[in-house]
Amino acid sequence: MSLSRIVLSSGRSIELIELRMSSTYGGMLEGYPCKRVNDMTVSGLQWQAERAFPSTPFHLVQPSREYPDQTVGAFGPVEVLPSVACIGTFGSTAVAPELDPVLYRSALVVAWFQAAPDVPSGEDADGSLGSIRWEELAQDYEL
Repeated sequence: MSLSRIVLSSGRSIELIELRMSSTYGGMLEGYPCKRVNDMTVSGLQWQAERAFPSTPFHLVQPSREYPDQTVGAFGPVEVLPSVACIGTFGSTAVAPELDPVLYRSALVVAWFQAAPDVPSGEDADGSLGSIRWEELAQDYEL
């Protein structure tokens, strides 16, 4: 049973099988969000996803970055990522059309950032998730 279903812009339907969420800046004790901190946060999310699911292909959706009108600090201008970091395991029908649809599925692990701690679903899913190039990124596997 899936947590939700998203229809990609390509028309393919994918199912969210597992979802991990965390606060983007939850562990930040000092400083402020800036490019250097955010680059490390994005890299850390990618590292977590690749370590948690080593046998499944991975895709990072590049996050949006906002630059609020605040005083520039020692590490440069303030740069803010969306407040929730997500790692999701998605599944769908096989990519290769010659594979038996009863015996094969495809999978992809995706990391992304979103504004609220909501399960992405249907039309409410973040637009960046809908543009995933499933046929190029996902991998088929036998059940």
